[in-house]
Amino acid sequence: MTYSQAETPARRYEPADAVDAVVIGTGAGGAPLMARLASAGLSVVALEAGKWWVPERDFVTDERGQSKLFWNDERLSDGNDPVHFGRNNSGTGVGGSTLHYTAYVPRAQPDDFMLRAEFGVGSDWPIGYADIEPYYDEVERMLGVSGPSTYPWGPPRAPYPLAPLPMNGAAQLMQRGCASLGIRTSPAPNAALSGSYFQEGIGWRPACANRGFCQAGCSVGAKGSMDVTYIPLAVAAGAEIRPESFATGFEVGRSGRITGVVYMHGGQERRQRCRSVFLCAGAVETPRLLLLNGLANSSGQVGRNFMTHMGLQVWGEFEEDVRPYKGIPGALISEDMHRPRDAGFAGGYLLQSIGIMPVTYASQVARVCGLWGEALLSHMRRYNRMAGINILGECLPYDGNYLELASERDGRGLPKPRIHFTMGENERRLCAHGNALLNEIWAAAGARDIWQYQRTAHVAGTCRMGTDPAQAVVDADGLAFDVPNLYISDNSTFPSALSANPALTIMALALRTADRFLERLRRQEIR
Repeated sequence: MTYSQAETPARRYEPADAVDAVVIGTGAGGAPLMARLASAGLSVVALEAGKWWVPERDFVTDERGQSKLFWNDERLSDGNDPVHFGRNNSGTGVGGSTLHYTAYVPRAQPDDFMLRAEFGVGSDWPIGYADIEPYYDEVERMLGVSGPSTYPWGPPRAPYPLAPLPMNGAAQLMQRGCASLGIRTSPAPNAALSGSYFQEGIGWRPACANRGFCQAGCSVGAKGSMDVTYIPLAVAAGAEIRPESFATGFEVGRSGRITGVVYMHGGQERRQRCRSVFLCAGAVETPRLLLLNGLANSSGQVGRNFMTHMGLQVWGEFEEDVRPYKGIPGALISEDMHRPRDAGFAGGYLLQSIGIMPVTYASQVARVCGLWGEALLSHMRRYNRMAGINILGECLPYDGNYLELASERDGRGLPKPRIHFTMGENERRLCAHGNALLNEIWAAAGARDIWQYQRTAHVAGTCRMGTDPAQAVVDADGLAFDVPNLYISDNSTFPSALSANPALTIMALALRTADRFLERLRRQEIR
């Protein structure tokens, strides 16, 4: 199936057709789920707020030209450590944020699901590693993940489908610095193809060309974004994708079941009748939509427990050429700090090398270092010798970190989301620990003029799963406690942030949610 063919849905359903499932969002949570449901013979309509891009035509090798892939609607940030939204935690278009993710796909480790049991803080998951492990295996095979034959951390597992991608300059420097300090490293698991790869139901996908523009969209289809993996499977099985369709509401019957989804398309309000709804819009838009409609919130937990990964970066200049724009951005990983000894904080973090494009780097330098004009130009003339390393760290859920509806309205006339976020003492200790270690690694690797960029990354946790309807929004299968035919499948259901990038876990959970739904359907537990 070519990209241009993927633009055209296999079929169309009428608004009056009560389809088996409406899926809201087509990213890491929605795409695997809709492919599974459609492949089982269900009628599926997916609503996507963004456009249906054609990578070979629309994904240009230009940073500014790819800003269209980020979620560009304004989100209001509050708290002592307001979160920067957009390019690093949200996306728009068929494929969602996987269109611009860097394809870093480590698994969560077993103890990630038991944070409270281990540390006495945060929240445990109602499922464990064993529940999700087979889905990790399946997603890695589907995407064609490139990685080492033996991964040093976590439970024993089968080798990755493909050999590791080449290490870029920053990865080689990180490897050098870590080796001198006795820190283990490994080529990172990346959902980008190190060689051509055959996917059942799709065909051959080409190998990564190492152009480095993963965060600006992969124009060749080598990156395992949803638009070239699960979306074509869903369409081939009969699912209909409706791009530029922004969900705004639900029609609910007397029994409390959702009977239809309301959405905006082309400036007009439309409706689609349905039997079940799968809400996969992410940790901001999912709770926002539920709060707008006063739905699934008897617990008062919709929008609560907002979390974001600690993403501290450390940068330095090296004698040798690094050329940070080349190769897969995150080529090297270390999970030796997954549970650091005597650290004084709960959870942990991983280390990863960074690749970065020049405009993105310049914006960070200007903002953090206060450089402008000739001073910024002078710094940027040394861009090819710059290299970065960062942490990806745990964040605890706190009552004071939450999403609410603001009085200010967006262009559609809907209240904008306002997100309150303040780091706790646990996050400050984790970042201090990571900062000291990253500086030590970079000094050992030969860096000079080292500077830090305190940032956050992925967001999670605003509609968490659990076993107690008074403390959670959905159960372990993603089914809302309050609405018998509403499922949530995205990072909003995470009870804890995990010490790992979330994309692989979101996809694995999506397949599990679909399978649990189909099993209930087979048992005739769903009317």
